[in-house]
Amino acid sequence: MHGVNKKNGELYLDDTSLSDLAVSFGTPSYVYSASLIRDNFLEYKDSIRTNDKVCFAVKSNSNIAVLTLNSPPVNALSANVREGLHEGVKSAIEDSAVDAIVIICEGRTVIAGADITEFGQAPKGPSLYDVQDMIENSTKPVVAAIHGTALGGGLEVALTCHYRIAVPSAKCGLPEVNLGLLPGAGGTQRLPRIVGAAKALVMMTSGEHVPAEQCLSMGLVDEMADEGKLLEGALSFAGTIVSEKRPLVKVRDAEDKIAADKGNDALFSDFRKSIARKTRGFLAPEYNIQCIEAAVNKPFDEGIKVEQELFMKLMTGSQSAAQRYMFFAQRQVTKIPDIEADTEVKDINSVGVIGAGTMGGGISMNFANVGIPVTIIEQSQERLDKGIGIIRKNYENSAAKGRITQAQVEERMNLIEGKTSIEALDSQDMIIEAVFENMDLKKDIFKQLDGICKQGAILASNTSALDVNVIAAETNRPEDVIGLHFFSPANVMRLLEIVRGEKTSKSVVASSLAVAKKIQKIAAVVGVCPGFVGNRILAQRQREANKLILEGALPWDIDDALFDFGFPMGPFAMSDLAGLDIGWNKDTSNSESLRDVLCEAGRLGQKSGKGFYIYDENRNKSPDPEVEALIRKFGEERQVRMRDISKEEILERCLYPMINEGFKILEEGMAIRASDIDIVWTNGYGWPVYEGGPMFYGNTIGFDKVLFWLKKAELELGPEFKPSAYLEKVVTEEINIF
Repeated sequence: MHGVNKKNGELYLDDTSLSDLAVSFGTPSYVYSASLIRDNFLEYKDSIRTNDKVCFAVKSNSNIAVLTLNSPPVNALSANVREGLHEGVKSAIEDSAVDAIVIICEGRTVIAGADITEFGQAPKGPSLYDVQDMIENSTKPVVAAIHGTALGGGLEVALTCHYRIAVPSAKCGLPEVNLGLLPGAGGTQRLPRIVGAAKALVMMTSGEHVPAEQCLSMGLVDEMADEGKLLEGALSFAGTIVSEKRPLVKVRDAEDKIAADKGNDALFSDFRKSIARKTRGFLAPEYNIQCIEAAVNKPFDEGIKVEQELFMKLMTGSQSAAQRYMFFAQRQVTKIPDIEADTEVKDINSVGVIGAGTMGGGISMNFANVGIPVTIIEQSQERLDKGIGIIRKNYENSAAKGRITQAQVEERMNLIEGKTSIEALDSQDMIIEAVFENMDLKKDIFKQLDGICKQGAILASNTSALDVNVIAAETNRPEDVIGLHFFSPANVMRLLEIVRGEKTSKSVVASSLAVAKKIQKIAAVVGVCPGFVGNRILAQRQREANKLILEGALPWDIDDALFDFGFPMGPFAMSDLAGLDIGWNKDTSNSESLRDVLCEAGRLGQKSGKGFYIYDENRNKSPDPEVEALIRKFGEERQVRMRDISKEEILERCLYPMINEGFKILEEGMAIRASDIDIVWTNGYGWPVYEGGPMFYGNTIGFDKVLFWLKKAELELGPEFKPSAYLEKVVTEEINIF
């Protein structure tokens, strides 16, 4: 032990001034050992004897146990983590030298939630309930120290602690609804008791991640720590709790935030109405609401029973299974087997877009949104001005709705430059052609780009169906050519089909995936075939839907069946929205198809007020007897037998050929995985997430059943129903395609 001495009016420890030590290590400096203070107090006293006045402070601090969780990458509540946490809290409670407990995590986040890989497995070690009981019933204060994200089970653990402290960058939430579940460890009962029913409804049905400052204002967090100093803040906060003898707060016993809403049925009915459209078909949001109703109107233990019952219904149901499957599918889709981790990824710092129409404008917005300059090429100044004007209008509409600021509008518009000469694309890192689907036009454009663009630039076509290999052959650099199929509206739809040509380099594929991530798209790598994955499968549904309306099922019968299944709209309502006259030529029309007949009658879709449906001034659709008469006349002229068609048959005729086509795509290697097909259809075509995509749905109902139906349909309806050889192999050999 060294003493403190005075030199030249300043206190020193050996040869170092205490002021220098304070600058180096900060103040105050805490001594936690009572025995050290007792044994060395006299030495301290003797060492600072002086005639000058000396001011000092003594901080009395409790002995605080710090339990640190370190289970990379996200400190999920695995069996090992639960066991360690349970034993750590138990030991701290039993240690008479410990006055308080701080639970903190290493790594980039606090407990991120349950370990989803353990779902459906036999339980091991202490349950999460056991851990929570140990924490909540601790005879010593327990403080949860939060950084990163406290989500799901992580927040549920924090809610059983007596107090919570967080850094400003932290976020909290109960996102289980996104997996078709509800918080199953008391979260549905504790959250309303600490933030109120109204806020709990929003948090739990949206799964939103709430920033720490907002958590503080709503009472979810008790204290804020300085960024980067969470442990210091937690220790200080715990010390204050002990010194001030604050109560051991059990959230489960809190009633003040929910008292006013007891018996307030309107709160819940109004909220249900507000989210009805967004959550249509999903079970989890409704079950979350029912749990919050129980929290408000029932004692805690009874509410827990409601939570457990509804949790098990969801956990064992098909919807959550589908949503959990999609969760993993989305993380797997960008893993390309033959593209190594060290594959070169090109820097994309500037982009050129050819075409200022609907697609070109939307594509350009994606890049401006993330700060990448865009040069848009159009044939005339008039069309260029119109296209850029629409982009500005879209941004202005977003600003009016509060989604972006006016400053952001101008910032993004300043990144978009219009030109009328393709030669302006001589320096961009990526060029995306977005003209209409005409092969000759696209070939001509790429031939020009080959002579204009710098070496190493990625040349991409936003084609929805055309052969990327044919387009690439027009250049002397086919390895740099790729298909990037954006979905309309391109600035909204999250799906991007990355079409890999025969000669497309690995670097260009990897770079395109990186670009997709940067512009916040969900990308699926697909092969070159007519329609690729999405539109190729869509063609099967469209073919059968068009046949069905001639056999006796009216357009609204088919649309209603698919809407009830979970699609946002049926094929005929979609056709009306897009416009029946897309690709239709008035001069060459000869009434050969039903579409011809409708267009010739002036029924062009929503834009003309009538198509398959008739529309009012607000574009609300209604079945139209005139259409029914036109359909029946068209069918009679072609001697098509009309009959009653059930909803079940409509779904089988529309969906089973889609599943079959998915197997053909896998057989041909046009998709890497069955789950990639499902990613395409859930993100680009409105297949309901809770049904998991066509391939997952086929597995749910049984591939053997699908195969049997296809064989029967082939005999009765024609060769277009011939089962895929791969489907037969999967059923015969019981192959798991997932």
